[in-house]
Amino acid sequence: MMLATFVALSLTTARAAKAVTVTSPSGRLSVELQTGEGGLRWTVNRDGKPVCTASDISMQLASRVLGGEASPKSVKQTQMKETIRPVVPLKFSVIESQYNQATLNFGQYRLELRVMDNAVAYRFVTDLKGEVEVMDEQFNIMPTDGFTAHYQTCGSFNTSYEEPYQHKTIAEWQKDDKLATVPALLSRDDDTQLLIGESDVDDYPRLFLKAGEKGITTAFPKAPITWEPRGDRGETITQEADYIAKTQGRRAFPWRFVVVTDSRGIVEQTVPLQLARRNVLPDVSWIKPGKFSWEWWNGATPFGPDVDFKAGCNFETYCYYADFAAKFGLEYILLDEGWAKSTRDPFHGNDGLRLPELIEYCNAKGVKVVLWLPWLTVHQHLDTLFETYAQWGITAVKIDFMDHADQWMVNFYKRVTAEAAKYHIIIDWHGSFTPAGLEQEYPNLVSYEGIRGLEQMGGCRPENTTFLPFIRNAVGPADFTPGGMNNMQPDRYRADRPNSGAMGTRAFQMALYVVLESGVQMLADNPTRYYQNEDCTRFIASVPTTWDETRCLEAKAGEYVVVAKRKGEEWFIGGITNNTPRDLNLNLDFLSEGNHRMTLFRDGKNAGYQAMHYNKAEQNVSKGSSLSIHMERNGGFAATIK
Repeated sequence: MMLATFVALSLTTARAAKAVTVTSPSGRLSVELQTGEGGLRWTVNRDGKPVCTASDISMQLASRVLGGEASPKSVKQTQMKETIRPVVPLKFSVIESQYNQATLNFGQYRLELRVMDNAVAYRFVTDLKGEVEVMDEQFNIMPTDGFTAHYQTCGSFNTSYEEPYQHKTIAEWQKDDKLATVPALLSRDDDTQLLIGESDVDDYPRLFLKAGEKGITTAFPKAPITWEPRGDRGETITQEADYIAKTQGRRAFPWRFVVVTDSRGIVEQTVPLQLARRNVLPDVSWIKPGKFSWEWWNGATPFGPDVDFKAGCNFETYCYYADFAAKFGLEYILLDEGWAKSTRDPFHGNDGLRLPELIEYCNAKGVKVVLWLPWLTVHQHLDTLFETYAQWGITAVKIDFMDHADQWMVNFYKRVTAEAAKYHIIIDWHGSFTPAGLEQEYPNLVSYEGIRGLEQMGGCRPENTTFLPFIRNAVGPADFTPGGMNNMQPDRYRADRPNSGAMGTRAFQMALYVVLESGVQMLADNPTRYYQNEDCTRFIASVPTTWDETRCLEAKAGEYVVVAKRKGEEWFIGGITNNTPRDLNLNLDFLSEGNHRMTLFRDGKNAGYQAMHYNKAEQNVSKGSSLSIHMERNGGFAATIK
């Protein structure tokens, strides 16, 4: 839902503009835009000081170049205000968006430059007949001196977006000659942060980045023409077009943005959402974010004294998971790979599953069943898949292994998400690219993977996870799958399924439910382990997946972060740190007047060695109280205040 108020103040030049200055509503950011000879380019200033430049901004069509050295026929500046109410609010239930915009009219196309107090964004809008072939799109972003780039590399455009972050200067990145996914973060010692990303990507490939002499520039996968089968997981592209997209000539192209702020501002910002399309679904009452009990990470092998059955992907095991979910108020259980008789057949469960009976059992418990599917199987059965699942009572699916980000695959995400919405089915995209606006247009898309999460076991290290609030979660929901109860410091890690382990302390794992953002959150560990740690489990189960308000209390990008989030009258606080212990003194001035009761889980004194050590405490707090917190290495804390 969205309420909008528009305040317009227009200025149109009578002659072609050579230089335009656009300031943000508060004046904090300003952009000096140059056109004509030398190409389309601008400089971004924060508090009057330059932080980065963008140059060579253009789009190459088969028949012409947009941008380049052209001069606009007119420039119109407009002030805008907008109130946004996201269907699935991950940071705020109400967002007040303000920006100033310059629209450069070049005749059959225009460039829109939007300047917010914390970001700069632009896009091309064309008014051309028929279809156009986009051969390439370019920009070069060069920060001022002193910035380090934090980015996720990939060997090719065929990627699952799950690599660990690299941390290098642009010159070092250029020597590596590696592609990177978006978003990417640039950090400077004075806590200036630049987040590069995109939004409102529709009928167009996803953006990749690379480093060159002029800074950070663009790369795009070509449009695929032919494929050949690659097992049950997908297809290998065997022939590509010479263009990156064939699309309608009358359209708006994706937004390219740079968020310009500090570490706390990165965590709180909502720029990608503000740039995205608005919800198109007339009825959203059926969209139910929530928590999943998940069996894959823990090997589907509960081992408590009440287990008297052979565990596996069978009826008895999933009933056990459903009982666990019902006890702790979880909304869903996920049946991951192994539930179906064949991964190529989405309509028949394995012989031991008794799927209709299982669905009926779960419904009686107030728990819904979620089915995992490889994307190729979805593609091959899309005409009947969701209609059939709706008849069965399936309300959510997890779709996996796309691993491509070309125009066809971007359109596939939208086609599937829209089809699922017809039958009131929500989607969690796994093996996926990162969010870029589709989740706002179709809010039944409640999460994406595109993250180095807990399923990577020993490859999911806290020093990488502490960057997630500043990079991956900064652009939208991320299915990290937290909740490991078998906790270990990285130098003590020894674990594998079914006795899976999570790096970082117990308090670190608990804090992730508050710190990370996703419309669905997994409880990745074994129900038996959760029963053995019931106080931790009850806290995890109580943490909402949507929020009314978010405040970042303390942060330094990639090193530590503390956030406070409100749902109704209740506040939750979560904090995590990297391999360096931290002592913080937090001000609780965000609380309302009156007395409040806080329940706190914090690192025990031995958590730096025995990562499962934690202490639980309760105390009264009030507005203006201070909270002294010590986080051990790779540690954290989590609290609720009522």
